[in-house]
Amino acid sequence: MKKQKLVIIGGDAAGMSAASKVRRENKEIEIIVFEKSEYTSYSACGIPYFISGKISSSEKLIVRSPEQFKKKYNIDARILHEVLEVDTSNNRVLVKNSTEKTQFWENYDKLLIATGGKAYCPDVANRDANGIFGVSTLRSGIKIDSYIKDFNPKNAVIVGGGYIGLEMAEALLIRGLKVSLVNRSEEIMNTLDPDMGTLIHKAMKNLGVTIYSNEELKHFETEKDRISAVVTNKRTLKADLVILGMGTSPNTAFLKNSKIALSEKGAVKVARTQRTNIRNIWSAGDCAETFHLVSKKPFYVSLGTVANKTGVIAGKNIAGGKAVFPGVVGTAVCKICSYEVARTGLLEKELQKLNIEYVTTTIQSKTRAHYYPDAKDITVKLIADKKTGRLLGGQIVGEEGAAKRIDVLATALTNRLTLRNIIDLDLSYAPPFSPVWDPVQIAARKLISQLGK
Repeated sequence: MKKQKLVIIGGDAAGMSAASKVRRENKEIEIIVFEKSEYTSYSACGIPYFISGKISSSEKLIVRSPEQFKKKYNIDARILHEVLEVDTSNNRVLVKNSTEKTQFWENYDKLLIATGGKAYCPDVANRDANGIFGVSTLRSGIKIDSYIKDFNPKNAVIVGGGYIGLEMAEALLIRGLKVSLVNRSEEIMNTLDPDMGTLIHKAMKNLGVTIYSNEELKHFETEKDRISAVVTNKRTLKADLVILGMGTSPNTAFLKNSKIALSEKGAVKVARTQRTNIRNIWSAGDCAETFHLVSKKPFYVSLGTVANKTGVIAGKNIAGGKAVFPGVVGTAVCKICSYEVARTGLLEKELQKLNIEYVTTTIQSKTRAHYYPDAKDITVKLIADKKTGRLLGGQIVGEEGAAKRIDVLATALTNRLTLRNIIDLDLSYAPPFSPVWDPVQIAARKLISQLGK
């Protein structure tokens, strides 16, 4: 009987999680992974902390090398191999070997697309200039670190105020750069409601970041092919380093002429099994759609947690098992210096689009008992269904000890808990960890009183 062949496009979180799962389930199937960069199975989320110097070397972000995958799992992971085209009619992919500068077709019986996401940048002049960086791969992180060492930039401009923008602002401040941030909307972090975003805005200004709100990138200026300025609709900002922080888009351009269905945003459409519309093709990670448990609609999110989980689900099904990815509630955290930011569920603007009636409240509290040393400020915002009291979303901004409280709210959302349920949770308490009423329960108590009215 002919041995089956699985080809995986992309060798990071989703791709290698799937490959490892398939190998554990099936010792015989041939597994080939094509990865266009020099690295497999690394923590992209750790890149800002490598650039800041908190992590001493890029090697510490690598989980397993291609050699380790071959020796331990018999997985043939080929770096510097980029898939240019997928021919679904003939079950083959066109591959470019970047080292030998050759191209070849590779046949497959089963295919997994796990090409991740890429930093978004509009089609503006000089966007490919030296000194302009997205932060999506380990290679990009190493290039940023090398650029800072080689050219000693003084003025950094971050375009966009999302998670990467905040984390990179911290990294560059630590490296001694003057940091400015250009944001298209009034408040940074459009994954928060504006009233919570303004807290981050103030915190970043306190840290020394200059923020230019309601400004749109027009183009970049260069000198000798290196970035020299960022031009917005209002001003020209001197820059010798630029970080693109406008979000992530699915890395799926090579699929445009295939028969694989894509969403409006370019993400691969998948069922809960991670299978695409093509019988023998699956997709997982930052290039694929997922499902939002609160809105009950398809959802795109670029997170390492989701990439690893969907990779395992895809691997289980590719190997012949049965597994379903339940979906997400959009939970995410990040930090900039001492400030922590967390969110889960839906925003007010999203609920308005869904025509869901809701109530909301925001409270200020402390991360520990108020009398305990080093108790820090924390602000919690909750949103609930006006008719039923079911939690619909939550956002947290604070200092040390604030952000991970979002996990309580994520658990509540996943299990469709009401405000009453949250109040009744038997959460832990001791003065070094929390007030006697945890801040998320204080917010729930305040919000449930609005339902009573």
